[in-house]
Amino acid sequence: MSLKTWILGTTLVSAVALPLSLPLSPAFAAGEKVAVNFVSLTIPFYVFMRQEAEDEAKKLGINLIIQDAQFSAPKQGSDLENALTQGVDGIIVAPTDVRSAAPAIDVVLEEGIPLIAVDRRVEGTSKPVPYVAADNVAGGRLMGEWVTKNMPKGAKIVIINGQLGSSSGMDRVQGIHEALKAGGDTYKVVAEQPADWDRGKALSVAQNILTSLTGNLPDVFLVVNDDMALGVLEAIRGMGLSNQIKLVSFDAYPEALKVIKAGQMVGTVEQHPSEQIRTALRLMADKIRKGTELKTVVVKPTLITAENVEQAERYGEAK
Repeated sequence: MSLKTWILGTTLVSAVALPLSLPLSPAFAAGEKVAVNFVSLTIPFYVFMRQEAEDEAKKLGINLIIQDAQFSAPKQGSDLENALTQGVDGIIVAPTDVRSAAPAIDVVLEEGIPLIAVDRRVEGTSKPVPYVAADNVAGGRLMGEWVTKNMPKGAKIVIINGQLGSSSGMDRVQGIHEALKAGGDTYKVVAEQPADWDRGKALSVAQNILTSLTGNLPDVFLVVNDDMALGVLEAIRGMGLSNQIKLVSFDAYPEALKVIKAGQMVGTVEQHPSEQIRTALRLMADKIRKGTELKTVVVKPTLITAENVEQAERYGEAK
């Protein structure tokens, strides 16, 4: 089955008409071709990861093809078909969804092209797909443990998830719940909603939650990425609740680090995106050039607070 056949079999066939990939950078003139397909280059996390990928590719002498799935599984499938048409030697993919990318990835695997996932895992494929990602369950657990350690008498918690179906969001929320459960019955989740990794949507979701909980406000928001957390922070500020509600997030964006330094957010989980993408590219280069088998690499996350903010990977951009 070709990728095109799989795409046309979906209900979102119109997405195939979208551009298949971003232009190839003129900096990569020779070497093996490796396609890197990101969930969406509107997300700051992937914008930074792209920059790191391009830098590492130069060092490795790899001809890099950057693709933007634009949050669409059919678009991601058409991107991968385009990569095969261009004769790539390997593919690195951040799956749009833990399962919906599986049919397209299976076709790549059938063609014998090496493939590794980054930032997110994929399930439901014909054989296991190795990945390089942070331990998102452990990262979520760090968020929940901050609550149980710093609010020993209990707390009312709001959880803001990302895009439903994303393995990273699912795992972070799982870790949060594990930590809160371990803390005991005095830790209660009073609301849990997705905001699709979008700052504007998170602002609206937080406003609605805070309005619905007037008179019984939460003590803390646990938000699974910084862009959404900054929207939540705007909602908290706008309702004059900055001194009443704490905020913990995930990703360690420079803008979030600035907010932490200013004392407006208590912490964010560092998941080392540069290490993730550079490791994936090195593994792929070794696979192509030496035949070394691709393997899963799990990166240990760190909770960044005002006390250790200088340890953040992107601290230099937050000054």
